[in-house]
Amino acid sequence: MNNNMQHYLEATESSILAHLEQNHVSPTIREASSYSIEAGGKRFRPYLLFSTLSALGHDPMKGVQVAAAIEMIHTYSLIHDDLPAMDDDDYRRGKPTNHKVYGEAAAILAGDTLLTESFSIVAADDALAADKRVALIRHIASKSGFNGMIGGQMLDIEAEGQDISLAQLENIHQYKTGQLIVLPVQCACIIADADKEVAGQLIRFAEKLGILFQIRDDILDVEGDLAVTGKSAGSDEKNNKTTYVSSYGLSGAHEQLGKLAESAKHILDDLAGEIETEQLHKVLQRFAVRNQ
Repeated sequence: MNNNMQHYLEATESSILAHLEQNHVSPTIREASSYSIEAGGKRFRPYLLFSTLSALGHDPMKGVQVAAAIEMIHTYSLIHDDLPAMDDDDYRRGKPTNHKVYGEAAAILAGDTLLTESFSIVAADDALAADKRVALIRHIASKSGFNGMIGGQMLDIEAEGQDISLAQLENIHQYKTGQLIVLPVQCACIIADADKEVAGQLIRFAEKLGILFQIRDDILDVEGDLAVTGKSAGSDEKNNKTTYVSSYGLSGAHEQLGKLAESAKHILDDLAGEIETEQLHKVLQRFAVRNQ
């Protein structure tokens, strides 16, 4: 990762933590919500937003507050996903999950805090015009709400223990995982006033990334090591979930991963004459070959 990108990611985390420090009512919620942010993580969604802004010739620093909001929503979803009522996981990002440290009630409220305050961060971003802030908030709500991540999460819960088809599996992850990966690209296009056709191609690229990310995540649930991935392996099998690995087999999932990465690369190659795609190729490489 280049130094500039690291700087943008650090600015994103600093922005989140500074905002959470404004909680003057409950020290417990302030600490619990900060705990899961400070645990680190891949920060792929902010990375993708900054990379897209860079590709569009726009200053990535203009996207820090939006990146912070998206990372807050992603982190809230992980806190809730780890709860006993959902995946009942003990480790996340190499540390005990939020509810293991603070209890279920505080973990639920910490997640609620991150979701709610994400909109406050975007609304207060004076570096962006008011009409852009409204558009960004609308997209963030849509992609994380009942027609996005939350809807996909419910489909995933309802599919546990069921023998679902590959088409059903893809539909689940189009919403549960994919929408929050398309979101950073959409937001970057709004911030940078991207050409409509270029934006459409970039969104297609992000949709490929969403599937790619989920296949890789399913592979890591089988092959991953807690010391490397930061979370326990075998969660999908424990919860009797249909995954890309259970559908394709492990070698087949690796094969699909390669095909999808090549397809995403072709989209970037087609965009090469319109935008600077080098940083987005780096994003693709991180998604395709990551081991954590």
